[in-house]
Amino acid sequence: MKSDFATRFIAGSFLAAGVMFWVGWMLMPSHIGTFFEPEDFSRVYSHFRLWIWMYRVHIFGMVISAVALISFASVLVQHPGRVMVWPGVGVITAGTFVAALAAAFYYHHGAWGALEMNGKSREEIQVFVAALQVDTEYITCLVRFGRVFFGLGLLILGLSILKWAFVPKWTGAVAAILGLAAMAVTMLMPDQMSYYMPIFHLNPLWLAAMGIVVLRFGIRQSET
Repeated sequence: MKSDFATRFIAGSFLAAGVMFWVGWMLMPSHIGTFFEPEDFSRVYSHFRLWIWMYRVHIFGMVISAVALISFASVLVQHPGRVMVWPGVGVITAGTFVAALAAAFYYHHGAWGALEMNGKSREEIQVFVAALQVDTEYITCLVRFGRVFFGLGLLILGLSILKWAFVPKWTGAVAAILGLAAMAVTMLMPDQMSYYMPIFHLNPLWLAAMGIVVLRFGIRQSET
C-alpha cells in the first residue's frame, strides 16, 4: 500500500462524504416529500436550527462526494483506465450537483416557508403551498435527472474498477449494481422516494467503504 497525502486525502474525502450525506439526512428532524405540505413548515420551525444545519451537512456531503471522486480520478491520469474513470466521475459529478441544486430548493423554501408561515392561518399556508406547486414540479425533474446521471456515472466507474482493479473489484461490482438500480428505479417506476430509499442509503455506505478500502489498500496506479 502506498500511504501518502494523496491517498489519505482521497480516503478522508470518501469517508467524510459518506458520513455527512447519511448522518445529515438521518438526523434531520423532518423530511419534506416530493411536494410541500402545509404541515411541513410547522415541523421545520419547531426544530429550525437543527433542521437547517442537518440539511447543510447533507448537501455538503453530496458535494464532498464529488471532491472524493475527482481526486480519485486525478491519480489515474497516466493509467489507460482513465478512458472510463474520467467519464464515469464526470457524469457522477454532474448528477451530484443537479441533485444538490434540487436539494437546495427544498432547503431554501423549507426554511423560508417556516419563517414566513409561522403564525399564519391554514388557508394562508395552503395558498403559499399552491404557489410552490409549479416550481416544485420542475425540481422533481432535476431530482430524477440527478439520480439517473449519478447512476450512469456509477455504472461506468464500477465497470472500470472491475476491468482494471484500481481498488478491490467488489467495490466496482457494488458500484455497477447501484448504478443500474438507480437508473432502473428512477426511469421505470413512479416517482416515489420509498422506491429509491434503499439505493439512497447504500450510496453513502459505498462512499464510506471506498474510503476505508483506499486507506487500507491504496489505489493501484499501474497495470502491473
